[in-house]
Amino acid sequence: MPVPVPAEAPRRTDAAPVRRGGGWGRLAAKIEAATPPDRDRAIDGLRALAILGVVVGHFLVMALTVGADRALHVTSPLIHLPAFAPLSWVLQMLGVFFLVGGYAAAKSRARADGYRAWVGRRMRRLIRPVVVVVAALSVALPVLALAGVPAGTLRTTVVLVVQPLWFIGIYAAITALTPVAAAMTRRLGAWAVLPGLVIVAVVDLLRYGPWHHAMPGWLGLVNLLPGWSFAYLLGVAWAHGRIGRRGAVLLAAGGAVLIVLLVRYLGYPASMVGVPGTGRTNAHPPSLLVPALAAVQSGLAILLHDRLGALLRRPGLWAAVALANLSAMTIFCWHQVALMTLSGGALKFAPGGLPGLHDVPADLGWAAHRLAWLPVYVLVLAAYVAAARRFEISRPRGTGGRRPPHPRGPATGTGRRRRVRHQ
Repeated sequence: MPVPVPAEAPRRTDAAPVRRGGGWGRLAAKIEAATPPDRDRAIDGLRALAILGVVVGHFLVMALTVGADRALHVTSPLIHLPAFAPLSWVLQMLGVFFLVGGYAAAKSRARADGYRAWVGRRMRRLIRPVVVVVAALSVALPVLALAGVPAGTLRTTVVLVVQPLWFIGIYAAITALTPVAAAMTRRLGAWAVLPGLVIVAVVDLLRYGPWHHAMPGWLGLVNLLPGWSFAYLLGVAWAHGRIGRRGAVLLAAGGAVLIVLLVRYLGYPASMVGVPGTGRTNAHPPSLLVPALAAVQSGLAILLHDRLGALLRRPGLWAAVALANLSAMTIFCWHQVALMTLSGGALKFAPGGLPGLHDVPADLGWAAHRLAWLPVYVLVLAAYVAAARRFEISRPRGTGGRRPPHPRGPATGTGRRRRVRHQ
């Protein structure tokens, strides 16, 4: 995932020239020089784009209003502005995240010596950020309660921070099954997604069809693995060279047709995020609309892969993507904490509330004010990520508690600089 920054960067002749004017230019130059020539930058770019979509999406399709108890409560702009529901198709980019996850896992698994060591490394990368945010929340909540923060605000904080963590559990389970996915895609290619797609369709038919009243409430949970593994399997097939441009076009077109069919004619909700009061959601647990959208996103990602890789030859842009990938899971775990901090802190200094942070999202004016707050939100999130990363980085034995030059460890003792393999 991340790119190491050696003390003395070797000269590179295949990259765009770097302007070293300021601190960012120097950092970008170091990251550029340390990047192996064969690194697939487009995969990192797609992962960063997916995380950006999650963060910005949650910020724009979620609102916090002040109740009679002076506590912050969650509402949705889509209640008042339902025409904005298709915006969630763009911002909900978990399909892209699972696609590149499957691609990267297949590549790294092919080079790994043993399954146990390989899966252990990947699980540690997923679990450490979760442990840190849960520990911090466990300490902070009693302190905030003693400081007089309303109980309703504390409940909202717990729900917003903990609820998205289901995604990491599902992603970890699917990652652990990478050898199974690899065997399926070597035999079937992209058609390996078909059994899971059939399962999701059958479960949806039972949940929403004529017999839905007789179905148990837990039935939708059957869709968790087949629904979210759809794009992951596509990523594994892509890594094995089983999806080309023609297949990508068919994926994007087929997914688009299925979305129209489901939303326009079969009564599926248009929003990819839950809307309070609707009683039916597409993502929790996944409905057939999740793999349909993932097909569109995956097809477009594969088609744009080469162009994105060329764009990321620009050192400044590549440095931003590399740093985002370094903290991808940390960003995901802390983005709701940043939202609560911004909204709660602003309410402390402006008891009447502020437009875009505490008012009802009833019109386009709210959206304009919300966008104006986005840079402030990003700064708050960046501060949390910088602080949390200090506790997530493993320290090799014998360092005396000192942090190594890079979370992957120092350079090897042979005089050759250590390179990070693909993802």
